[in-house]
Amino acid sequence: MTLAYREQGPAEGPPVLLLHGYPESSYMWRDLMPALADQGRRALAPDLAGFGDSPPDPPGTWERHVDSIARFHHELEPGAVVLVVHDWGGLIGLAWACDHPEAVSALVISGTGFFPDGKWHGLGQVMRTEGEGEQLVESLDRDGFAGMIGSVSAGIDNAALDEYWRAYDGDERRRTHLDFYRSMDFEKLARYEGRLTGLGVPALVLWGAGDPFAPVASAERFQRELPGSELVVVDGAGHFVFEDAPRETAAAVTGFLERQARAPR
Repeated sequence: MTLAYREQGPAEGPPVLLLHGYPESSYMWRDLMPALADQGRRALAPDLAGFGDSPPDPPGTWERHVDSIARFHHELEPGAVVLVVHDWGGLIGLAWACDHPEAVSALVISGTGFFPDGKWHGLGQVMRTEGEGEQLVESLDRDGFAGMIGSVSAGIDNAALDEYWRAYDGDERRRTHLDFYRSMDFEKLARYEGRLTGLGVPALVLWGAGDPFAPVASAERFQRELPGSELVVVDGAGHFVFEDAPRETAAAVTGFLERQARAPR
């Protein structure tokens, strides 16, 4: 299945692949993509299967999402990309990067984990529990969704909520959320230990200071494991750092890429 995607910037520009988190879509990159395009880069932001304009492709397991990114990159043939990931996008995209090291020129990592000793937070534990997960995804309505997101982000407005609510449009889409959580056992990441470091590419670790799901300690761990990586922690932002602080995050990413472009080879 071909993923729907947004594209901005010159087709011949250095490519940037942006992978969104849960429960968002490519719409989350609406402020970063123009900044990348202004820098002369080609920004590519797919909707994961079952999100945004991409139809569900059950089962929505972690493995199938990783495969979908491999197919997406193969179909578009953009060459080596700067990989920008958030939340689910990190679990998916960093696995793809390790499996295809030649396809990645730099990393921007935000609000995620990639460690075999990781633990699911409260929502993840509910989604992984038989019965409880079904009850949550089946009973959630638009108002409940807005309340859930509003409790952790002040930057997601009604237009964004409308976009992200599409992930709950129908039983099939909702069930694939459970597929991901129940297939994503952190122990599966053991085979990737050391391989992220082994990519040997520049990295920016970009985090919200108030992230309740992926605490700043995770950001610091990424920085330790990626020699020479930069760490930017945005005050006043939480888990949805690109939503909460669009100007600050766009400046951090484009500044990082500009420094890399000027760095001697």
